[in-house]
Amino acid sequence: MAEVGPDVQRFPTAGHLVSWAGLCPGQDESAGKRRSGKTRKGNCWVRTALVQAAQAATRTNTYLAAQFRRLCTRLGRKKAIVAVAHSILAIIYHLLMDHHPYDDLGEAYFDLRQRHDVRRLERLGY
Repeated sequence: MAEVGPDVQRFPTAGHLVSWAGLCPGQDESAGKRRSGKTRKGNCWVRTALVQAAQAATRTNTYLAAQFRRLCTRLGRKKAIVAVAHSILAIIYHLLMDHHPYDDLGEAYFDLRQRHDVRRLERLGY
């Protein structure tokens, strides 16, 4: 709150706020070849605080911890931490814009989604 301020209306979307903080993946592409996905430099204070919060969130039984475990196998630990920090800042943006309390989706959110996808495939005949 100290760095962003209580009025997040100056950011049109959550993506703008996340980009300002420097937590978006880079988009370096030329001639159809993807070269780098390095995140750009943003507000170092916000970025550091969010990465620390993400590291703490991975040790809980929440949606963010489940997201970390799901991404960690594919991306690696450090990139997964940055992705969770990205999610935390997007959540903060929506909480401040909509004035709603935080409602965690739960640790089993991705498992339930996966079961739903399997049922959909079974109905299609696979």
